[in-house]
Amino acid sequence: MNAEQTFPALDEAEPLRELQQPEYAEPRHSPPSFTDRLKKRRWFLAAVVLPTLLATLYFGFIASDVFVSESRFVVKSPDQKRSQVSSLANLIQTTGLSGGQEQTNEILGFVQSRDALKGLERDAGIRQKFAASQIDFLSRFPQPFQSNTFEDLYKYYGKMVEARLDSETGLAVIKVKAYTARDAFEINLKLLEQSEALVNRLNARAQSRGIAEAQKQVELASARAREARLALASFRNRQEVIDPAKQATGVIEISNNLIAQRAAMMAQLDQMQRLTPANPSIPALQNRISAISVQIAAQDSRVVGTSTGIASKLGGYENLLVEQEFATESLNAANAGLVQARAEAQRQQFYLERVVDPNLPDTPLLPKRLLNILTVFAAALCLYFIVWMFVVGVLEHASDD
Repeated sequence: MNAEQTFPALDEAEPLRELQQPEYAEPRHSPPSFTDRLKKRRWFLAAVVLPTLLATLYFGFIASDVFVSESRFVVKSPDQKRSQVSSLANLIQTTGLSGGQEQTNEILGFVQSRDALKGLERDAGIRQKFAASQIDFLSRFPQPFQSNTFEDLYKYYGKMVEARLDSETGLAVIKVKAYTARDAFEINLKLLEQSEALVNRLNARAQSRGIAEAQKQVELASARAREARLALASFRNRQEVIDPAKQATGVIEISNNLIAQRAAMMAQLDQMQRLTPANPSIPALQNRISAISVQIAAQDSRVVGTSTGIASKLGGYENLLVEQEFATESLNAANAGLVQARAEAQRQQFYLERVVDPNLPDTPLLPKRLLNILTVFAAALCLYFIVWMFVVGVLEHASDD
């Protein structure tokens, strides 16, 4: 068979081979490319991988170190005693002083207040510390969507300063976060100093209220006693009498002596007239009796019977004397109250006792970089699966319809 015969034979066999191929044979496909795989998983990459990469970039290379300084204190008062129970707080309180719960809450409220922030801005330059250029752009003040106002600074301050009461130990805790160890230490120290100054101001205010009221009572009692003394002295000068009661007693004693003498003379006269009626001493004795009677009448008139008598002066004098005695007793009582108020104010004083001084941290505690990255990854993954399940459920219901 020659070549010319061979080729036609092959050409005739070609349709037969095509007819012999099965009709259900599928065409062969090439494996998907890397771009196709990315497109297929684009939502997973956008919702999970991208946020995780951004979190890794930020927390791993950009986020600034945060140092934490902590201090602890307790507010004590010398006149309060607590029951002895087995806790660290009461073990601390058994040193003769005890804690003032209300005062501690007042101090913690002050630490988180705008007044404390104003003091820190004035004394510690807290705005400059939180706005330093070396702090990363997401952490420094003002943060994104904030302005350089005091209110935004106060919101930022609330995130950086924590003041709370430890229920287990009964101690007040102040934690300050800053971007350098020295800044955290200085801010914490300034807050403690401001708290101590506030306790002193509260003590001074409580003392001034109680003592001022007692001092006012002393001043009023002193003025009343002074007026009573002046009124009594004026009465004595005007009436020309020192003590009407004593003077009346003296006059009455003189009058009584004269009456006794007159009685004796009258008895002697009566005896002489009966025994010796012609005795030449009888007229003289009668004259003496008459003179003594005149003196008795004069002494009686000094006490009673006239508008200038001692009895007429005695009532006004006794009124003034009673007023003076009452004013003196009131002054003594007011002075005693002042002494008691001062002692009570001293007993009610409160003291801020530092249990743990602010520490100067030697290593940053925040941010917890790996934990934050894992948190972002877990949150993004959970959100992705929630949305995916929702979309799958919606598509299944749509296909059933």
